[in-house]
Amino acid sequence: MSPGGRKLGVFIVLAGAALLGWLLFAKMREQAPATAGDKAGRAAPVEVAPIEHGPIVLRRSFSGALEPQAQFVVAPKVAGRVERLRVNIADIVTRGQVVAELDNEEFVQAVAQARADLEVARANRAEAASALEIAERDLARAAKLRERGVASEVQYDAARADHLAKKVQLEAAGARIARARASLEAANIRLGYTTIAADWAGGDDERVVADRYVDEGQTVSANTELLLIVELQPINGVIYVSEVDYARLHPGQEVALSTDAYPGETFRGRIERIAPVFRQDTRQARVELTIDNPGRRLKPGMFIRAEIVLDRLAEAIIVPEKALVRRDDVDGVFVVAEDGRSVAWRPVRVGIREGDKAQVEGEGLSGRVVTLGQQLVDDGSAIIIPDDAGAPASAGRKEAERR
Repeated sequence: MSPGGRKLGVFIVLAGAALLGWLLFAKMREQAPATAGDKAGRAAPVEVAPIEHGPIVLRRSFSGALEPQAQFVVAPKVAGRVERLRVNIADIVTRGQVVAELDNEEFVQAVAQARADLEVARANRAEAASALEIAERDLARAAKLRERGVASEVQYDAARADHLAKKVQLEAAGARIARARASLEAANIRLGYTTIAADWAGGDDERVVADRYVDEGQTVSANTELLLIVELQPINGVIYVSEVDYARLHPGQEVALSTDAYPGETFRGRIERIAPVFRQDTRQARVELTIDNPGRRLKPGMFIRAEIVLDRLAEAIIVPEKALVRRDDVDGVFVVAEDGRSVAWRPVRVGIREGDKAQVEGEGLSGRVVTLGQQLVDDGSAIIIPDDAGAPASAGRKEAERR
């Protein structure tokens, strides 16, 4: 082939490649979405939603568990055999009610022994009092005889010493009576310990037996746990909160609670105490709730979900959360012009978020905002809102597509 023919062949190949490239580029341009370079020249299809005005509430939901308002373990102060348990698990107990009894025969005998010792001490005191009376008479007689010169000083001193000894014996007998009386009182107290009552200070007059640790007939030592008794009305809830929500909580704040045990039912409570420190392992703070528990239906250990209103605005500008866009580290929305043909960028400050809505603050926030297609537009871009197009136009587009 001549050089001229080779050049012509190369030219034809290059021209064909260029034509094919141009056709591919045109096809891709038709199918590709609008880019930053042509946003101003082409109308971008978007979805919009109205900007609302009204109240909005910031709610948070926390998980936790229930705990008894108060609890104490019933335990005997003396050792013995459990003769009778008067209550069982789930029984209602009133303040001061006897819940258990120990075998008391040994303690009854101890009381009888102490009472007998007291009687002996009293008899000894009577004997000492009588001896002192005789010694007083002997001392008086010795004094008279010494005055007459009949009795010597030695005899008088002996009578005086005997009198003093009898006086000391009487005082010792009185002390033995006091000791015997104290022993009798202690024996009666120990006897009383064999009857075990559930007594507590403050709170409700009725509580519930949560657990039983022994059976009748068992021999127990002092301070052995017999029963666990808890207060269920009201009942406590415990949740843990992070630093983000901690500052918005305060004692007395109302709480709505739900539990899997009673689906669809809401219980009411309030924040009672907020821990002043955060746990090192979880970086959360303990929050205790007081919950009204009519009928004692809620039980310790149940899982709960606590919903708390952290903030509330009576009047706010509200937009769908999906309308929020972040451009150059600034939050904002695209507001649709009144004629519905273009959009304007409006920076906003985002406040309370509730569900799929958000409270915003800023200038020029009225009308509608773009909720889908924000990536296709900039400030001042032309838009098409499909929902705003008329039915005939839509029918014409469908007919054109079919052709």
